[in-house]
Amino acid sequence: MSHIPQLLGLIGAWKAKDIDGVLSFMHDDIVWHFAAVIAPPLKGKVKARKLLEAMALEVRDVTWRIFDFAEKGERLFVEGVDEYVSIAGHLVSAPYAGVVEFRDGKIIGLREYFDMASVNALKSGESMKEHVRAMIAREAVS
Repeated sequence: MSHIPQLLGLIGAWKAKDIDGVLSFMHDDIVWHFAAVIAPPLKGKVKARKLLEAMALEVRDVTWRIFDFAEKGERLFVEGVDEYVSIAGHLVSAPYAGVVEFRDGKIIGLREYFDMASVNALKSGESMKEHVRAMIAREAVS
């Protein structure tokens, strides 16, 4: 069974800023490494909701895309770009890789790897580097 439809469903809910919809794809015991090497993980849906609510206030025009993925059992590996317009009007494009783990059809583990310094630079209005623009100019899975 492929798990990419669940992840794409979660992405669709986030694009619509449907926080309950996003959470419906998550296991009650979710362990979410939002910034895997920068901060400790969030544990549980209550903390996931708080992060999503805070993020929803900071983003608009979300175009999060998945370029490639591979699956092994209950684990989904993805490459994509989390792209949105900041509340200040700056385009933020964060290429990333992630690992999504499933239990009972729900996301139980989520680890996201991206360059926070690049994200912060874009949020402050710096221009996107040309090599990043080229890297994310690919067709998405859906």
